[in-house]
Amino acid sequence: MRLFLWTSYCFWGWLMVGERLVMGATDSSGERKLDQTPTWAVAGVSAVIIIISILLEMVLHKLGTWFTERRKRALYEALDKVKAELMVLGFISLLLTFSQSYIGRICIPINVANTMLPCKADSEQDTTTSSEEENRRRLLWFEGRTLAAAATVPKCNEGYEPLISPDGLHELHILIFFLAVFHVLYSFVTMMLGRLKIRGWKVWERETLSHDYEFSNDPSRFRLTHETSFVKAHTSFWTRIPFFFYIGCFFRQFFRSVGRVDYLTLRNGFITVHLAPGSKFDFQKYIKRSLEDDFKIVVGVSPVLWAAFVVFLLLNVRGWQALFWASIIPVIIILAVGTKLQAILTKMALEITERHAVVQGIPLVQGSDKYFWFGRPQFVLYLIHFALFQLCNVFIISYAVYIWAEILLSC
Repeated sequence: MRLFLWTSYCFWGWLMVGERLVMGATDSSGERKLDQTPTWAVAGVSAVIIIISILLEMVLHKLGTWFTERRKRALYEALDKVKAELMVLGFISLLLTFSQSYIGRICIPINVANTMLPCKADSEQDTTTSSEEENRRRLLWFEGRTLAAAATVPKCNEGYEPLISPDGLHELHILIFFLAVFHVLYSFVTMMLGRLKIRGWKVWERETLSHDYEFSNDPSRFRLTHETSFVKAHTSFWTRIPFFFYIGCFFRQFFRSVGRVDYLTLRNGFITVHLAPGSKFDFQKYIKRSLEDDFKIVVGVSPVLWAAFVVFLLLNVRGWQALFWASIIPVIIILAVGTKLQAILTKMALEITERHAVVQGIPLVQGSDKYFWFGRPQFVLYLIHFALFQLCNVFIISYAVYIWAEILLSC
């Protein structure tokens, strides 16, 4: 009941604002006012909006309850971030709707309005027929799709134009919506792929409980360091030459991921440092929980990412190839992160050979923050977060879907 009252209150608040805007429209707009609209139409649209809102809230509530019962604290916090993003989108939508008529009253000189355009100016385009002119000025849904408040926007004086037209604000509204939705979806897909990858490591974790594993990795057994599987997998003649070191790590990320030897060696190093030797510890489940902790950071849209989006809109000028750089920068970041992670494993193997000529049992790797950029492992997560937001490219896919929908619905 409380949910219904809140939904009704929000809807009628929106309806009252809409009514004030509609009542201010001129009769020449040719659009029906609210008092001239059939009651079944108003009630039907209201019912659909309320039902969709209630269903969405129920799904999110059930999902949060399921996370709580399964003790998925990190995923529950990630769900809270998704709700926060929905709230931010709601505020953005409200502000754009309410301020549309006020922004339209801001007039700027035409010569200023024709600077830093993403496409050719109207005067530069060749228009031979009225149909081509209509295609160039195609609207997203239909010609009267904008709010009736657009009719209240006064015309600017000669030589001036509105800062942003009502159509432009509506298109910006849809672009921001696509941006946030695709970021959440892409983060969710990335999370699922990560869990699928980690699930394959369960076989290696079960292997540590077998007698064959205990025999082959007997702690009392001595071996030459360079003959251990981990060292042989990550060291070669090129690893001691700085120039070829990073070139080799760059190409290795395309051919090998975390292998069985890497998993078992890192597991042994973690247990030795944080637990008693020989402890029965599910390292695979620990990594899965760590992935969930990282997901609650990645799924959100931080102020820095919103600032990056604004910078993209500012630099999306015709001839500057902003779309190209928006797609190439995250690829460079991902390749750099992959190279760095491969370099960390290689440096661990090199340090083992430098410390000991003979090892007992599994080689002991010592994880440290010094292997990461600026000594901050969290910086790598921030880079991945930024790449996920811009790759997808959230900018590119949002823009492509938006343009596709605009072209399709204008035909």
